[in-house]
Amino acid sequence: MENTEIPSLSFQLFQLQTEHRMLDTEIDNLQLFPYIDQLQLQRLKRRKLRLKQNIETIKTMLIPDLDA
Repeated sequence: MENTEIPSLSFQLFQLQTEHRMLDTEIDNLQLFPYIDQLQLQRLKRRKLRLKQNIETIKTMLIPDLDA
């Protein structure tokens, strides 16, 4: 991996983490209402899970390769 990719990945990681936190707040707020739109809630949770998977992928990419 080139050094120029690291800042880009770091920025992308930051954006994904921010979006993940925003979704978490949105999901919590949606669950406060007695009549929850279950379909919308399900979509948000799936999106949040995809974001989490992308975050983990980028974190893995940021770890330098170590020769054993």
